[in-house]
Amino acid sequence: MLESKFQANLIKELKKEFPGCMVLKNDSSYLQGVPDLLILYRDKWSTLEVKKCATAKHQPNQDYYVNKMNKMSHSAFIYPENKDEVMAELRQRFNE
Repeated sequence: MLESKFQANLIKELKKEFPGCMVLKNDSSYLQGVPDLLILYRDKWSTLEVKKCATAKHQPNQDYYVNKMNKMSHSAFIYPENKDEVMAELRQRFNE
């Protein structure tokens, strides 16, 4: 599956799972390495770096920003192979 198709389906699933959430796409040309998506839900937030598969190459700074933002709130790499696990993390984080 193409990354763009996975991301589009993921955004739909996020909006269904977390009604009223805002899913914003970040601009990597503005800040190289920043995760693809910012999810705002109630008083919580998360960022997700979308990959087409578990072995997809990480761009420079992606690991840095995912780790930094995960310490602030929640951030993760998400791909088809770990989507269920990351969605479970989001449910736990957003319902704390």
